[in-house]
Amino acid sequence: MLQTLVIKIGSNVITENSGMPDFSRIKSLCSQVNSLKNKGKKVILVTSGAVAFGRKNIHLQDKINPVLKKQIWAANGQIALINTYQKLFADLGHSIAQVLVTKEDFRDRKHYLHMKNCLEGLLSLGIIPVVNENDTVAITELMFTDNDELASLTAAMVNADALILLTNVNGIYTGPPEDTNSMLIEKVDQQSQDLSNFIQASKSSFGRGGMLTKLNMAKKSANLGIEVFIANGKKEGILDEILDRRAQCTRFEPSPVKHSPKKWLAHGEQYYKGEIKINDGAEKALFSNKISSLLPVGVVSFSGDFEKGDILRIVNESGKRIGLGRAEYGMKSLGEKIGQKNQKPIIHYDYLYLFIHE
Repeated sequence: MLQTLVIKIGSNVITENSGMPDFSRIKSLCSQVNSLKNKGKKVILVTSGAVAFGRKNIHLQDKINPVLKKQIWAANGQIALINTYQKLFADLGHSIAQVLVTKEDFRDRKHYLHMKNCLEGLLSLGIIPVVNENDTVAITELMFTDNDELASLTAAMVNADALILLTNVNGIYTGPPEDTNSMLIEKVDQQSQDLSNFIQASKSSFGRGGMLTKLNMAKKSANLGIEVFIANGKKEGILDEILDRRAQCTRFEPSPVKHSPKKWLAHGEQYYKGEIKINDGAEKALFSNKISSLLPVGVVSFSGDFEKGDILRIVNESGKRIGLGRAEYGMKSLGEKIGQKNQKPIIHYDYLYLFIHE
């Protein structure tokens, strides 16, 4: 049964074609979340729309730096966006809490756990966390790919049962959604073919993301044991339909649930501080049915400047990326132990995440 839900609302769901905020759609989605709350569900909203709201409120000249433009629009629009949610949910008898984050907040394990505890505390009190990227300070390397990535990270953080990505189409199609010959792909599992060939590289008018990002984040979340739905947020009653298994959407079947540290690591490829190259024997051991940690005897070489607790990327002898792990000690200690037997693992199994073999 789906109890804890992370629902991502895309910019193209809550804006009209003109770029103006679609207040009736926002109100409808809040009403639908209220319905879920009345059924005892815990809900986290990851919402886009701040930049679109700011663009509506403030006209900026074209000559202004594009990054500065976005920061100004986000700083202004975030106020209007969160006030809209606060008023609508208050009318329905619910309190909300604003949570603004950057990618940096997910990098450090201790910081990550503090944020996780905060979100879980809000949920335990019946408060709806409304999460968004802090666009005012998030630029370049600190930016999420888009809010689909943020929603996927959040779902992993709180051990959500389901991740619902709302967009303006019913899901992933075998061709352009507007083509009558295209068919909706209703179910995706580990045996499904690569769907990226079906997706055109287009993006929302008011957001950074596109369907390819949704596909990648959905696959990653499903691999962690989270059920994922890509659905049409403009369709009335879509959230209840999803929970009742009546929705026309794309559903990603979840794999067995991964432990919480592995969920943190699964999204850590952009945060790694060092890289470890391992030999064939170590690679076979890690992918065998026997639980194995990564020992220094299997390490061929390493690079980067890392300390205990940092994320490390693991590659095999041919340079193929095979996984991520948390360092049990720093680069100096590893340099003293590399290639030696009977040493403490550089990466313990509990903090090891292996990519699916292609």
